[in-house]
Amino acid sequence: MPGSLIVWILSALLILGVLTQSWWEPRLAARGLDVQALPLRWWLTGYPRIAVRMRWTWRRLAMLNGLSVSYRANQRMLGRDMFVQGQALRPKPPRLSWPMPTKSGGLRVRIMLHPGQTPAPYYAAARAMEHTWRVHGVRVTSPRRGQVLITVTAIDPLTGKAPVRTGPSELLAAAVGRVEEGEPWVVDFRRVPHWLVTGATQSGKSSLLAALVLALSPQPVALVGIDCKGGMELGLFGRRLATLATDRTQALAVLSAVLTEIQDRMHTCRTAGVRSIWDLPDAQRPVPMVVIVDELAELYLTDGSRESRDEAEQCGTLLLRLAQLGAALGVYLVAAGQRVGSDLGPRVTALRAQLGGRIAHRAHDEASAEMTLGDINPDAVIVAQTITEDEKGVAVFATGGRWTRARSHLVTTSDVAAITATNPPPDPFRSGPPTVGPAEKGASMP
Repeated sequence: MPGSLIVWILSALLILGVLTQSWWEPRLAARGLDVQALPLRWWLTGYPRIAVRMRWTWRRLAMLNGLSVSYRANQRMLGRDMFVQGQALRPKPPRLSWPMPTKSGGLRVRIMLHPGQTPAPYYAAARAMEHTWRVHGVRVTSPRRGQVLITVTAIDPLTGKAPVRTGPSELLAAAVGRVEEGEPWVVDFRRVPHWLVTGATQSGKSSLLAALVLALSPQPVALVGIDCKGGMELGLFGRRLATLATDRTQALAVLSAVLTEIQDRMHTCRTAGVRSIWDLPDAQRPVPMVVIVDELAELYLTDGSRESRDEAEQCGTLLLRLAQLGAALGVYLVAAGQRVGSDLGPRVTALRAQLGGRIAHRAHDEASAEMTLGDINPDAVIVAQTITEDEKGVAVFATGGRWTRARSHLVTTSDVAAITATNPPPDPFRSGPPTVGPAEKGASMP
């Protein structure tokens, strides 16, 4: 009788809530709670099903993947000098907390390790958990000693509808898409000053650069473009760019002007007795500058002539000095290309070591992904190779040893028009703009 009474009460409350939805929904919206945006379907159907499956299969999963332990001895002495080694019977799985739902359509669960256990076996068992629980992804971390935190992503949030865009955030923090946990994908230049973006043709590099420009356009940040494909990609953003180089000769002039600006800012900081432009008063602080290089390999490839080799060497040197000196002086670098390997020259390897932020789109081979993510995390290299041709804009986003999958915004024609209509900040080159062709100084292009 008590059980049936509870069912009747819950049913009555559900019917009452549906009948009065037109009354309470607008009142909650007025208080800032959008009911339509809540993942009610996930909480009512998806979460209970996966939570029960996790609890039901945990003991068998732990036993098959070596996560269970036994407090009994695994050897026994027979006679005086003979020992028999074997597997201890009645292993005990670690304690699993009740799975808690997340807003992004996932779960989090904590595991208390047995004495003597380490998180390493749980890292190795992540794939087994995905298949056993029938979920999209499982991320295993160890935030505290003696504990393992398992974050489950039930469905792939990077597929389906486009990511929801967010408005301007902090200075030099650009929301360019969404990560697989459902949160905004933010490229923060104040935290990670220089970025490397790689990927095959039509994998989403240009879309990411366009989303980056779109997010930075409302901010008082100068954008400098180097697009040696004749400006076909970055030239669309018109006057919002402080300057645009469309070939290597112009790129050499732009990079020389950027390095001269860096030296002027160093002199300003040294005179003021500060270590970065962010310690200067607002009235004296120069405009932050983001240098975006599309198709980095075009700056390093040569035709064999001495003049071409000299230009490539100078471009490589200037880019390396920009990455080494620019962070504290408000000059940041985004370098994009299909391959950024040692086959382009030793200076490319040195430059890659200075680019702390890594973004790898779909690659044709393991070596391309290894060049971008190999020194960050080997698992990220494997994940980058699983991105298919249908997942345009999906990439592996890695900083400081941590990585996640993400998807950039799709920038439409109206977005490009909005970018070109944005008023740029003052000219960041205080010693004079670089000498490039008239069509590359930010003039609007058809």
